[in-house]
Amino acid sequence: MKKFYFLVFSIIIVTSFARAQRIDRSKFIPDSLDRYVSRALTNWRIPGVAVCIVKDGKVVMMKGYGVRELGLNNKVDENTLFMIGSNTKAFTATALAMLQANKTISLDDKVTKYLPEFKLNDQYAGQEAIVRDLLCHRIGFRTFQGDFTFYNTDLTRSQVIEKMSHVKAAYPFRTKWGYTNSAFLTAGQIIPKVTGKPWEVYLKENIFAPLGMINTLALTEDMPKSLNRTVPHTLVNGQLTAIPYCQLDGLAPAGAISSSVNDMSKWAMVLLNDGKVGTRQVIPYAAIQATREAQDVVGSTTRPNGETNYELYGLGWFLEDYKNRRIVMHTGGVNGYVSSVTLVPKEHLGIIILTNTDQNNFYEALKWDIMDAYFKLPFGDNSAKYLARFKSQQEVAQKQDKKLRDSVALNRPPLLLPAEYTGKYVNDLYGSMTITQGLNNDLEMRFEHHPKMYAHLQPLGGNRFYVTFSDPTFGKAVFPFTAQNGKVTGVRVKVADFVEYDPYDFTKVP
Repeated sequence: MKKFYFLVFSIIIVTSFARAQRIDRSKFIPDSLDRYVSRALTNWRIPGVAVCIVKDGKVVMMKGYGVRELGLNNKVDENTLFMIGSNTKAFTATALAMLQANKTISLDDKVTKYLPEFKLNDQYAGQEAIVRDLLCHRIGFRTFQGDFTFYNTDLTRSQVIEKMSHVKAAYPFRTKWGYTNSAFLTAGQIIPKVTGKPWEVYLKENIFAPLGMINTLALTEDMPKSLNRTVPHTLVNGQLTAIPYCQLDGLAPAGAISSSVNDMSKWAMVLLNDGKVGTRQVIPYAAIQATREAQDVVGSTTRPNGETNYELYGLGWFLEDYKNRRIVMHTGGVNGYVSSVTLVPKEHLGIIILTNTDQNNFYEALKWDIMDAYFKLPFGDNSAKYLARFKSQQEVAQKQDKKLRDSVALNRPPLLLPAEYTGKYVNDLYGSMTITQGLNNDLEMRFEHHPKMYAHLQPLGGNRFYVTFSDPTFGKAVFPFTAQNGKVTGVRVKVADFVEYDPYDFTKVP
């Protein structure tokens, strides 16, 4: 009987709290957000987070949580730099829209007008593609197609553009949306053609400096030189580990910027204020509007509360609908970092979340809980929902990996002698890679354009090998070799989906 009364009493308290939450959600930000974020750092195993909310032209809250590097007592603050990945794309698209507003270019000009060397495997697509196509991901590539070749490599920007002509597009031109980093690089390379200034210089002079974004860096090569910077982290065999910075300057207009929540607050506020800082028009209103015009259908997306809504793409921004409000947003992910920038123009609301581990979805969950608070919706505790799903996925991946490691432990010999697998291999898009023999029957694979990375291959029996990359971002995989008449003819290489979904077939050089 006592248990029954206690249960009823508990239900009354919980119900009363839920009703209070529905009545006044405004207290979530000043009263509960600190506890919510601090708890998430522990539950998600995130070293550091920086959060900023702007509303009606003012900073409501701006704070750093946790540390810049695991194991050190270097606190994150509002000026600490994080790599923002693909949140760079909105800067690139806005810069080109500014040039259109100033009548320097038109977004409907053909790409070849400015970059005559630009070609695609589909000749018609290469000839007809306009600048706008590059900025809304509709040149026919599948999402991330080509990124194993382009991402974190030693290729220059001009070499990336040349190699795009070797990508066999998954879709006919302009028929489907496919997220294409190399297209954004190509668009960014139009800027020096028409201004005489590199992309990074143009952004600094026309966006960063006028907005007072004094700490923001356009290039990844400058990140290690900064004093107040985070270090990237990821999970390696279940352990949170600091990893090297990725080098993205060959793809800079697609994802190289590093910034802080203080600087990003200025970016959000100018976009929510129609391009004005006070009475000064820094970004033409027409440029902002151009980036928010829907260009392509991404598909439908399901919200944490179960609602299904449309998802469109503008120029450097995803465009969504939530509770009768238009959401302008983007996320970013590079080695060791994920982030989100969300604008709700109708509410004059901006939310910026930066994290220094790529193994979390908290950056997504938090933005929904903040929006729900401002929209006076019931508290959903989206961090807990996302975390449960994340842990479930991690558990499945760990079980699959354990099976493979157990297979390796059986010491099944490869079908052929190890020396048969060694040698040089080529792929038309990527270039070359070389396999050498290691200890026992193990092999080592080194890639032409990833000079700091290698892959360790252990036999699973037959012509299959269990593969671990020295760069954990590229994941773990099984590589099958092909053979004919006792001779190896090729191998299929597959990196983590985080980098690229498509496999690469390498042919062995006789």
